[in-house]
Order: sequence, then structure tokens, then C-alpha cells
Amino acid sequence: MFSLERTTLTEYLISQRRQHPGATGEFNALILQVAQACKAISRAVAHGALAGVLGSAGTENVQGETQKKLDVMADEIFCRATHWGGALAGMVSEENEAPVPIPEGHKLGKYLLVFDPLDGSSNIDVNVAVGSIFSILRAPTPGKHAEADDFLQAGVKQVAAGYAIYGPSTMLVLSVGNGVAGFTFDPILGEFFLTHADIRVPTVTQEFAINASNSRFWESPVRRYVEECLAGKSGPRGKDFNMRWVASLVAETHRILTRGGVFLYPRDRKDPSKPGRLRLLYEANPIGYLIEQAGGRASTGLLPVLEVEPESLHQRIGFVFGSSEEVERIERYHAEPLFGSETHELPLFHSRGLFLTT
Repeated sequence: MFSLERTTLTEYLISQRRQHPGATGEFNALILQVAQACKAISRAVAHGALAGVLGSAGTENVQGETQKKLDVMADEIFCRATHWGGALAGMVSEENEAPVPIPEGHKLGKYLLVFDPLDGSSNIDVNVAVGSIFSILRAPTPGKHAEADDFLQAGVKQVAAGYAIYGPSTMLVLSVGNGVAGFTFDPILGEFFLTHADIRVPTVTQEFAINASNSRFWESPVRRYVEECLAGKSGPRGKDFNMRWVASLVAETHRILTRGGVFLYPRDRKDPSKPGRLRLLYEANPIGYLIEQAGGRASTGLLPVLEVEPESLHQRIGFVFGSSEEVERIERYHAEPLFGSETHELPLFHSRGLFLTT
């Protein structure tokens, strides 16, 4: 039975704000606007074919990816929900090549919003969980329209990050720099309620997630890690592992925050011109922030992902995150000399592998 004594998202943010007496309320207002956008997207996803929102939009985004109708709708919802509040100096979306400006006539604030409006949209038509990812940064020049370079900040400078997952229930998972909290949406009352007060990533796990179809392109340290996991109890790890792959970063992250595990989407030899597949600013950085706030570890394979200095708005990067012991092991394998017969396959990279950050 539902309890009216549960803490709402608004109440939670107010309690966090009390720890900062000089806060003006703009920050909380911005997060509530993001939450409002997630509510609207949740309704659109839930209606699916009934609302005629499934299928391709017939266009491509800046990534060269075919946009789904819900990609376009979610992007519009995010922009519309957040541009009017006066907290933002600019926005960056996965769906737009350049920063999204705040419309003329609206107050300009001191924050920047970076977001992927609908992560995992390739799963929409088959009714698998998808989500939205967002990151909040401080604007270098408050009160002025943000330029592209203003968004190129390392992940350690985020002041908040989170995601919404649209599954059997809609949840908003959020960190404002003081741990990670999860809020479940009650569609009857129209509120997010605190249901997971202090989410922590288990240190030890027996589960990993990787796209095995790319195995022929993996670099040696990644192949070594996966082969050791697959060897099970008879192998060097001495225990059995389960492998998962959803092709939705939000769903993978939510599983790891809930029960542990490790996620790998490394750079590989499939397309040497791309230093990874996931985008740094609005995928790796916010997810990395959440994972580390929850006691896990987020890495490129060589260094903490939150330390990477971005070079472009849509920069791609190799990404490994999850239970700290497993991520540390993967980093250690990348620091060791290449092993076995594959050494000759990557002569240009030696022990550094392909987890490059530029």
C-alpha cells in the first residue's frame, strides 16, 4: 500500500539545499524541470503505438544515426521543459550538432544542461526499457549565452547528474554530489517519491555486460578479461560469471546500481578512427558521476573517465564502469604487457591498448 509519508523529489532537494545556505533555488528548480521532462517522456513511451510515436522519423542526428520519432519528441520535450526557467545559459543534446541556445527574451542563468533525451531508442519498437540521461555543469560566464567551448568541462566539474529509466515503473536516479538516490514515479499523483535513499554499487560481482558480437575486434586486455570470466570456476577467476547485454546504457547502469556488475564498451579495431562508441559529455560523464557517487568506479581503461578533458561536444570514448574490483582488474590488464599470440595484432599501441582518450 502506498504511504503518503514518503519523501517527494521536491522535499529531497529542499533538504539537500539546506546544506548550502547561500543557494538561490535555481539549481533545484532546474532539476525539477528536468524531472518534468522525464514525466512527459515516460507518458509518450508508455503510450507507444497507441500514440503513433513508434518507428523512424526519417531523419539522422549529428551522429549519423537514424532518429526514431520518440528521439525527436523527447529532444523537444527536454528543451521546452527547461529553457524558460532562467537557470540555464545553454544546452547540448545528442540530437543537435551545436549547442541549443536559450530563446531570446528568456532570462539566462548560471548552469549548463547536457543530455541524451532518449538513450537506447533502438529498443523502443521491441518494448525494452529505455531512458534519458542528463548532466548539469556551471556556466563559465553566468548570464550570457553559452558557447560550445563552455561545455568542454571534465566530468569532475559536474554539479549534478542523473537518468530516468522508463521500464515497468519509471524511476529517476539522481546525484547532487552527496551520494545517489532513486525516485519512483507515481503516475496517479504525478510525483517522484524517494524509494532508494542511498544506492551503493556492490564491490564484488559475478556479472559483466559487453557486446560479444564485437569480440573479433576487441583489444587483447579486453579479450583476456572476458575469456577469464567465461572460463568460470575452472579458470583463473575461480567462479562462474553471467553475461548480460541490453544495448541500453540506462538499463545496464540501473542493473549495476541495483545488484552490481561491470559494463564494458571499449574502443576496438572495428573503426580505428573512433576512440570508442559512447559519448563523453552526455553518456560517460553523467553515468560515471553516478557510479562513483555510489562507490563504484568509472574508467576509460587507462584513467578515471571523469578526469578526461573533453575536446568536442560529441566526442566518443571507451568506457568501463561498475563494481570497483572488476574495473580495477580491467585497468590493471591494460597496464600490463600484451599477452599470448595476439601481441602482433596491435603493434602500434603496445601495452596501452586502444582505450585512448583523444
